[in-house]
Amino acid sequence: MSNKARSNIWNLRQFSTLVLASRTSSIYPLGFCRSKIDHSNWNLRNLPLNDFDNRMRPSIRYLFQDAFILKSRNDGFQSESLNTLTVFRVNRLLCPRRISFDSKDYFVSIGISDNGLKKVDFHHEVSSEDVLSKEMKSTPINYRKLSEESNSLSDVLDTFSKAPTFPSSKYFLAMWTVAKRMSDDQKRCEKQLMFNHPAFNQLCKEMMKEAKIMRYDHLLFSLHAIVKLGVFQNSLLVQTLLRVIQERITECDERCLSILSTLLEALEPCQNVQALRTGLWLLVDQQIWKIKHVITLQTIMRYIGKDAPVALKRKLEMKALRELGGFSALNSQHMFKSLSAMNHRSVVLLNECSKMVLDNIHGCPLKVCMDILESCIDLRYHNSDLFKGIADYVAVTFDIWKLQKVFFLLLMFEKLGFRPIELMDLFMKKIVEEPKSLTKKNIVPILHVYSSLNHINKCQNKEFLEVMAGALTDYLYHISSENLLNATCSFCMMNYFPLAFVDQLLQKDVISELLTSDDMEKNVHKLHILDACLKLDLSSYHKGIDTALPQLPLSPSYPNAKVVKVLSRLLGDSKGFFSKDVQLPHNYHIDFEIRMDANRKQVLSFSDADVPSATNMQRVAVLCVPRSGYCLHSSHPRGFLATKIRHLNTMGFHVVLVKSWEMKKLTMKDAVKVLKTKIYSGSPSYY
Repeated sequence: MSNKARSNIWNLRQFSTLVLASRTSSIYPLGFCRSKIDHSNWNLRNLPLNDFDNRMRPSIRYLFQDAFILKSRNDGFQSESLNTLTVFRVNRLLCPRRISFDSKDYFVSIGISDNGLKKVDFHHEVSSEDVLSKEMKSTPINYRKLSEESNSLSDVLDTFSKAPTFPSSKYFLAMWTVAKRMSDDQKRCEKQLMFNHPAFNQLCKEMMKEAKIMRYDHLLFSLHAIVKLGVFQNSLLVQTLLRVIQERITECDERCLSILSTLLEALEPCQNVQALRTGLWLLVDQQIWKIKHVITLQTIMRYIGKDAPVALKRKLEMKALRELGGFSALNSQHMFKSLSAMNHRSVVLLNECSKMVLDNIHGCPLKVCMDILESCIDLRYHNSDLFKGIADYVAVTFDIWKLQKVFFLLLMFEKLGFRPIELMDLFMKKIVEEPKSLTKKNIVPILHVYSSLNHINKCQNKEFLEVMAGALTDYLYHISSENLLNATCSFCMMNYFPLAFVDQLLQKDVISELLTSDDMEKNVHKLHILDACLKLDLSSYHKGIDTALPQLPLSPSYPNAKVVKVLSRLLGDSKGFFSKDVQLPHNYHIDFEIRMDANRKQVLSFSDADVPSATNMQRVAVLCVPRSGYCLHSSHPRGFLATKIRHLNTMGFHVVLVKSWEMKKLTMKDAVKVLKTKIYSGSPSYY
């Protein structure tokens, strides 16, 4: 009988053996089966990830991963792999050990006969002793041990090429673990060597072959490592693994849901990724009430995506509220970032977590505090108690933190509109004591924070501004025009005028550059503020902006209807005692203007006959201010409003500030009483 005929007969016998064996096996999803006799008490999923290789002891190996044809040649036999069009589909066992392949992925062992011809020996028995090559008989190692023994990615691939063992996932996990220890430059070089390594393509092939039989969590970890190692997402390897993960998604348990969520975050959008994400949403929706661990819940929330269905986000919120009693201090801190990541603002959940954060604030890393504040910015969540608690904690432990980290914290407070007085005073003092801590990158942002929050310390303000101006002078000719404008505008809003910066900024080429930049509208607004400061605050400075500035678009006027009614009742029903929507020089606008006598005891009519001389008249500007005009939960005006008040005072106005949101809550009687006190009282009404 010819070798070809004998091989075909043997293949048919093995195929029939597998078919009969499948009748006495437990059928599992996706065509997997498990022997009832040999593996009745063996649960693959219960095996820990790190010890998976050591505990695999299968008694039956799988065949027909691909089909092969043997062709007769003069010098022997050659095995050729068919394309995926020819595939024998059989029920595979969920307990295979990788068999040893040569470079052509043969399922046979090729030796040399006595007559010099190549002979093909088929494995007739199912014993693992016949399946494994000598290299495969060595004790397998887990990926952590492999990563500890390897100094480079190539070392891992060398280990694979010498004695490959199942599963191939451990090699990718080991390479990613090794890569995380490297610097960026070293990582870039090592990845290039990895792609050029002769064993890398073989490892990728083995990974694709084993995808349908390895543990699901191994599969997820592997794809995450592969993507992190820089394998292109549109490669056959990544897309194959994505498809297999989709097919086996019903195998997801609580742990796999967490891993899958993390994996999706690392992948770029594509059709397969979106299909997988949709499948994850459906799975989470079905299994959400079965999730036992808070950390798993938070991981899913963090990586489920901002475009997840709103109904699913609300379910996750309700699940988190149910688990509040089991939250640790760390869980409450991480909940801010989890809600921010999926763009879901749950005030109830945030309030409860804020209380837990404050109760455990001492010892909290500054990085965690910054993450909490950043999440509050994203969620537009303003909790002054939380912010004050964080600020007080950092102020008490100020000396142990790097100044740069405290600066980043102040930047976040500014975005939230919160003014941490004690912390800002300490920061000012530190800057005055250590001016060398100022750099080209942080001078302008620091000025912005202090001018925006209108923070003035009477004892240190002048010294602080002088130190800031002196530090910026060293970079005067090395900063961009935008940074020069921002710094000068911040100085002027704090009523400080370093003439060297003003002279440099007012040069025609600098103004021209600012008016032609991408942020022209923003620059024009700041140039108008600068021009008003030079003319109203620094009248002795005769030089101004020679270039004609574009006019700012007038904001639509919507006079507060309730304030109109209150003023009408307070000043009388007859018309002419106040004016609405008044436009003033220097692009200033006031909501209402009232004319009174010098002592502010009597309201005067706007008719010429009733208006006395200017020396006996006091003009009152009533401004309806939104919340954003003040620092958070305070009556302290922010930078632009404070500058406007100062300039209106210079123009001869007495300024009355009306908090629009509070006026809406008052009854008409109370509103009249409040405005009467503000208008007729001689004390300043904006503190």
